[in-house]
Amino acid sequence: MLEIKGLYKTFNPGTVNEKKALNGVDLVLNDGDFVTVIGGNGAGKSTVLNMITGVYPVDKGKIIVDGIDVTNLSEHKRAKYFGRVFQDPMTGTAANMEIIENLAIAAKRGKHRTLRFGVSKKDKEQYREMLKTLDLGLEDRLSSKVGLLSGGQRQALTLLMATLQKPKLLLLDEHTAALDPKTSAKVLALSDKIISENKLTAMMVTHNMHDAIVHGNRLIMMHEGRIILDISGEEKKNLTVEALLGQFEKISGTQFANDRTLLSN
Repeated sequence: MLEIKGLYKTFNPGTVNEKKALNGVDLVLNDGDFVTVIGGNGAGKSTVLNMITGVYPVDKGKIIVDGIDVTNLSEHKRAKYFGRVFQDPMTGTAANMEIIENLAIAAKRGKHRTLRFGVSKKDKEQYREMLKTLDLGLEDRLSSKVGLLSGGQRQALTLLMATLQKPKLLLLDEHTAALDPKTSAKVLALSDKIISENKLTAMMVTHNMHDAIVHGNRLIMMHEGRIILDISGEEKKNLTVEALLGQFEKISGTQFANDRTLLSN
């Protein structure tokens, strides 16, 4: 479903602020893979997601989605292949629009527009049933402005919107980092459910080692713009935070110096 070949990216090349963000990333995601991505600050985690979606142009390498080379496609042209949920709950929804209007926009994304009403009675019932699955009481608040929702409610709604039209790849960019632990656990459980029920291929960037181990069928660790660990199957199921740290230090030759990640375990 996703193939990345020899991906390189340097920001501000030739200046005092030059930063090599990606240094030859190779990655293959099979259909149905749910991959968690972990690493320290500046490891290249979010940069990979931004390169996949076309936020930044590629310096060198290829990005292939479901057999289609999207390397040189603009961000808006490749957007139809992806669903994405960001770290900031304020991103991904239109705060001044109603819940039902946000869902209608997501449902009509990429489709031919007409002069008919944007939301039919059938659509309304469908959205209500979808919202019931979130178990947040939003099915009774279809006309509420999204800006009035809590952070967890907005992330849950964004997750639903990102998967209304089954994407080739669902990208979760630290989507629970801004939430309290209880709400974070609920959104993660909802993510697991949506990915499993819809048989989606997904990548989840996280700073939480425990979450990276518990969720998904495969774990990738990045360091200095490279993938240094790729663990799946029984090895991942039996993995502990301590063992993961040990493997990181053995391969990289350095200690994992990211307080945010270590304190979250």
